[in-house]
Amino acid sequence: MMKLQNKLQNFCCALIVVVLGLFLGLQCFMRTGTVFAEDQTTEANPDGRFVTIYDNGSYRTVKTSADSVREVLEKANIEVNASDIVEPGLDTVLTGGDYNINIYRSRPVVVIDGAKKRYLMTASYDAKVIAKEAGITVYDGDEIKLVPNDNFLEAGVASTFRIDRSGGRTVTVEEVLPYTTEVRYDYNLAKGETHLERAGEDGRKVSVYEVQFANNVEVSRKLISEEVKLEAVPEVVVVGAKISVAPNQEICLGWLREAGVPEESLEAAIYIIYHESGCRVDARNASSGAYGIPQALPGSKMASAGSDWETNPITQIRWMNSYVTGRYGGWQAALEFKLSRGWY
Repeated sequence: MMKLQNKLQNFCCALIVVVLGLFLGLQCFMRTGTVFAEDQTTEANPDGRFVTIYDNGSYRTVKTSADSVREVLEKANIEVNASDIVEPGLDTVLTGGDYNINIYRSRPVVVIDGAKKRYLMTASYDAKVIAKEAGITVYDGDEIKLVPNDNFLEAGVASTFRIDRSGGRTVTVEEVLPYTTEVRYDYNLAKGETHLERAGEDGRKVSVYEVQFANNVEVSRKLISEEVKLEAVPEVVVVGAKISVAPNQEICLGWLREAGVPEESLEAAIYIIYHESGCRVDARNASSGAYGIPQALPGSKMASAGSDWETNPITQIRWMNSYVTGRYGGWQAALEFKLSRGWY
């Protein structure tokens, strides 16, 4: 009987160990395991990419066709709060292969500045950044210390920071240098089609100001020095600008390019030329006598571009390009004028 009881006890113990092991293993897997999920691919990203999401000590790897950080998190059903930090930012466009996304969750913080107390949610651990988020100016020489707060009803589980003022009269400010956007036209890409060639990155500048006080209240600042710590990287967007012309206009389009008409002006130039002369070298207006592709009046004006002005389409268009640029500043302005007046 005793042997049977011992066997039962050993069996129960073994069963408990197995169940406990499975439970702990499941918890570990849920916290640190890799999860693969697929969504539909797109024409722009047919193969998808693998993205690993690190979230407060746990991580997931997903295969996704999403093209931005925000879209990746939405497809993975991961919510973030406004006070959480996501790196790279939510609006970052994913242009390359595999990516890592880090999510830093916010927590409650108390900032004490003399008799003032500010409560906030923040994901930062930088004391100066936390003070700035709390709307508190920290002057050079001031100290920010992480201090214990015995008043649980006041602080709860919040971290508490206290600012010790030292009477500083300067303030150092880190400022963002926003990136600019550059547009590059691709005349082999369909008109209206766009894609991001390079993501922009904000720069960083550090400025030092001398501060004037009245009754211990800041009233003005004077810039003492500034230093660019990181140059901004411009965003580059490629815009399709391929010219669509009828088959019978291809030859004329080649003449325009050979005559030096800018690529971005070809569409406007084609429109004007075909409404003026049909791109015929010997076109002549019976009533006015205007001549050639540009319908110059008199046609002999075009001699300034070459002695073969009567028969050479390149010479005629070269003169026309000079005329349009000098009179209107460009082909697009000339087209707008023609559309409103009927002539150019």
